[in-house]
Parts: sequence; C-alpha cells; structure tokens
Amino acid sequence: MINASLNSSDPSSTFAVTVEEQDELDGDLMESVDIYVSLRDLTSDNGTSDPNRSLVKTVSASEFSDGPVGLPRATLTATFGEAVSAMGITENEYTAGDVFIFELVLNLTDGRSLGPESSSGVLTGVFFQAPFQYNALLTCSPEPGDYTVRMFDSYGDGWQTDCGNGGSGITIVLDSTTLEVGLCSPYGGCNDGAFLDESQGGCTPNDGYEGVATVTIPEGTVSAEWNFPGDNYGEIRFEVYAPDGSLVYDSGDFGEQASGLLPITVCAQ
Repeated sequence: MINASLNSSDPSSTFAVTVEEQDELDGDLMESVDIYVSLRDLTSDNGTSDPNRSLVKTVSASEFSDGPVGLPRATLTATFGEAVSAMGITENEYTAGDVFIFELVLNLTDGRSLGPESSSGVLTGVFFQAPFQYNALLTCSPEPGDYTVRMFDSYGDGWQTDCGNGGSGITIVLDSTTLEVGLCSPYGGCNDGAFLDESQGGCTPNDGYEGVATVTIPEGTVSAEWNFPGDNYGEIRFEVYAPDGSLVYDSGDFGEQASGLLPITVCAQ
C-alpha cells in the first residue's frame, strides 16, 4: 500500500507505505527504519529552495508486526506537517507542484544501514520488500468549479489507453468520489465499458479525433488527484483548463504522456 501525495492545505495529510523485511534471521536482525525527507522544488514562481535531506522519524522494530508469511511488516507514515517541520521550511518555500522525496534507511543490529544508494533485489543477504525512495507530489485543496478537458487522438479512432480496445480514461479522485473522462472508442472498452456515463462527464461523444469533457469539482473538496492510465499506441494528447479558462496542464505531443499521477494543481483561494 502506498499513498504518494501530500496536501499542502492539510498538515495531517499523510505519506504512507507498507514494507516488509527479511534477513538471515527471518527479521530478527532488524533494529529500526529511519524515514528521511527532502524537497525537490519544481516551481520557480516562489524562488527555488532545495532543503537538505532531513530525518522525520525513526520506527523501531518493535512497531512492526508479523505479516502473512511471518516476516515483520509495518505501514510507515509521515504527515505533511511532520515533513515540513523536519526540514525547517516555511510556506513561502514550497507550493503545490513540488515533490517531497521520502527515503527509508534500514538499520540492522549488526551495524549495517541500508538505503537508496544500496538498493537492489538482494542486499548482502537482506531483503526489503519495497523501494527505499518514494516521490510524493505536493497537492492542495482544489479550486471548485468546472474544469475543461480537451482530448485528441491522432489516428481518429478514439482512445486506446491501457489496452488496444478502448481501455480506461483519465480518472479524477475527489476525496471518496472517482470521475473518469476519455474519448469514446468504436472498439468498446477493455473493462466492459470503462468510461462513466456521459451525464457524469464520462465517455465523450466525438468524431474520433477530438472531444471535450467537463469535470466539476464541488465546493469543499479537500483533494483532487488526476491519473492517466497510459497510451497503448502513442496516439493520445490532452489539455486541462481551470474554471477561469487558464491552461493548467498540457500533455505535450501525441504519445508523450506517460501513465501515472498528473501534476494538476489549482489551489483554492
């Protein structure tokens, strides 16, 4: 389990990852895990600041419990507030669109410490069932209103995203509600109709080449995460416009957009 985003509007928003450790003594060599954080400043409008890697907390082996196969397992967490405090930065030094980098360091009772620089499938006899480094996108509570998504397909047959027969659309997770938008494909959907009903801003009627969808973010929404499922044939591009009509995201040329979380951040005033 990974929660890889933080909300700058909510100090209690939490980065979380579930990890499992195995060693020559089936976990008995583990002493603790350190959680470090650093900032990758990707927004230049408030200056550029990249604080040094800072220790957030140390989780002792006693806080782990046996997992399904008897190895120590735990969900490691760090809140936005804890990360900011550890780095000693102010709200003028970060903004939505920046990335918080969390690193894990595994400390063993024999004096070894293993982190991102020593990451591999097998670490001199120690297995750590998780990466040692994670990027957490800094988001914010979104500006409410109607967002316009302009979608294009260079071949003219709608979108084939995560498979060749239609696939999933762009999903927008609003707190506990998920919306999905995409260009209808004549080939149907890999997931037996992947896009939501048109009345919910889902599968957009189109001529195969382009279409427009509206995503409505209600007042009071705490978080909004936009995810792109992929581009099976390298034919897709799209643009997202904020309620005031300004362009907030352009996926680039056809086929350039990789799958994953989209850095779309329009903060509520």
